Amino acid sequence: MKRLHVAAGVIRCSDGRVLIARRPLDKHQGGLWEFPGGKVEEGETAEAALARELAEELGIGVTAARPLIQVRHDYPDKQILLDVWEVSAFSGEPHGAEGQPLVWVVPEQLLDYAFPAANRPIIAAARLPDRYLITPDGAAPQQLLDGLARALDAGVRLVQLRAPSLSAVHYQALAADALALCAGRANLMLKGPLDWAGGFPAAGWHLTAEQLRRHAGQGRPIPAGRWLAASCHDAEELAMATELGVDFVTLSPVLPTPTHPDASPLGWSRVSELLQGFNQPAFVLGGMSLAHLPAASQAGAQGVAAIRALWPAEPA
Repeated sequence: MKRLHVAAGVIRCSDGRVLIARRPLDKHQGGLWEFPGGKVEEGETAEAALARELAEELGIGVTAARPLIQVRHDYPDKQILLDVWEVSAFSGEPHGAEGQPLVWVVPEQLLDYAFPAANRPIIAAARLPDRYLITPDGAAPQQLLDGLARALDAGVRLVQLRAPSLSAVHYQALAADALALCAGRANLMLKGPLDWAGGFPAAGWHLTAEQLRRHAGQGRPIPAGRWLAASCHDAEELAMATELGVDFVTLSPVLPTPTHPDASPLGWSRVSELLQGFNQPAFVLGGMSLAHLPAASQAGAQGVAAIRALWPAEPA
């Protein structure tokens, strides 16, 4: 059976809200909500198909878009490839040209709407930013909190609290303070033994590759309402992450990095190959900076993860 190629758009307005549409009752998965788009015709690029479909369905012209995520999904009656683009600028006022109801929602509200099963990774991608800050090791707890406050002021919205040199007691105290700082401003991902997770219900959890391998095949270790991520380095670990039901991953190292000087970098070509069949958002890590965002997007990644490039300098 040939896989149906569909282009879809996560359309954002200037305040960050996302546009969704309700599928007609007489169509496949009718009555559910979707990200607008439609079938890619023979000889047509996904970007051209998206522009055409959004003009026909919504009466808008796409003026800025980037690849966001590709999702392959098999329904009992059809196989689809969802080629999803983030539309950050458009001309015209969206309206349901085919009579379909439209709603603008803040990203977190996407969880309140019923979507086709194939859309789950797209919802995660729509809720995630394009940069993932990892805190530097070796700083005193107050230094970390001060730096985190500056990062939040600079617009960082996803943070991994990484402090391997701290004791368990000091890390957990720091995590409580960091959670208070991030409340309502950013999603905080913690690291450490999973039996700590119950004490931090407002935090997500980022699994090490070793934890990922240890928990593989045992089912998702934290509830679906909380972010779950994992560190991956190869196709085997990406497959384990999929099986475990993670919401996103980091894939590393892309380029040489001082943090792991002995690790062999994957390079952009291999990253693109690995993400080709991976259905979840992925942040590329290792030698990354904001200048690498276009390359990350072209390789199929959600964005970049970094320590040095995203950690704000101390004020003079």
